[in-house]
Amino acid sequence: MLKIENLNVYLEGSPIVKDCSLEIKKGEIFSLLGVSGCGKSTLIKAVLGLIPSSSGSVFLNGRDLTKLPPEKRDCTVVFQDLRLFPHLTVGENIAFPLHFQKKNKTEERKIVEELLSLVSLEGFSKRTIESLSGGQKQRVAIARALAQNAELLLLDEPFSSLDPNLRKEMGELLLHLREKRGLSVLLVTHDHEEALRLSDRIALMKEGEILQCGRGEELFYAPKTVYAAKFMGEANFLPGRVERGEFKMPFFLFLTTIIRAQRSLLLQRTSRTESILFS
Repeated sequence: MLKIENLNVYLEGSPIVKDCSLEIKKGEIFSLLGVSGCGKSTLIKAVLGLIPSSSGSVFLNGRDLTKLPPEKRDCTVVFQDLRLFPHLTVGENIAFPLHFQKKNKTEERKIVEELLSLVSLEGFSKRTIESLSGGQKQRVAIARALAQNAELLLLDEPFSSLDPNLRKEMGELLLHLREKRGLSVLLVTHDHEEALRLSDRIALMKEGEILQCGRGEELFYAPKTVYAAKFMGEANFLPGRVERGEFKMPFFLFLTTIIRAQRSLLLQRTSRTESILFS
């Protein structure tokens, strides 16, 4: 589906995205996770062609997008600020991309009604944007993005301003859209719980680099760095030493078949709180 190879982005001479490589499969919800300012949104904009990449390549279904303008990349995006048109109705907002597809009015109305039904906003076509709740505006923005009939939907923290219940509701909508339309999604988020709940796979980003990529349980239970362990949730860090395949601490002894060493090593063992049992 989407393949990013060794992508680098410099802004004002500073590296923002550093040698990033990712592959997103068809029908997959893939989360790009990290703190604000780590390069997530810059990476998204480079994929969309909104900012130039310094080196590297972007492919969609084998087609090289790297030098193409944004309108030819077959990707669509919903940003955090949504960018809905306040002077247009809900239906007119959703229909806006259809004007460029040379659809007649009958076709436009049919597609708009189908998309409103898909995002559970039946009967909202004539409503004004100002009359909508935050969650309803999110649904309109997603419906408008889907009207472009693109193969890949990119979401740049569109749910971050919503309360927890609405965030969960919008997450369920994403899962519904994936089921109904086989939608492929690249979701940018700083919320590890959201990423774990929604994603097939997660890439954790720090200071422009991908630290670890894999399924949620891999990042949660087998983090490769202390930073990843802390970012993915509450953890306990137990200092000790590996000797002859055993992880030894001052007061406990953990036997493991995973750690194998030819010599003594100083390290930390990470344990999630819910994995510790005292008796």
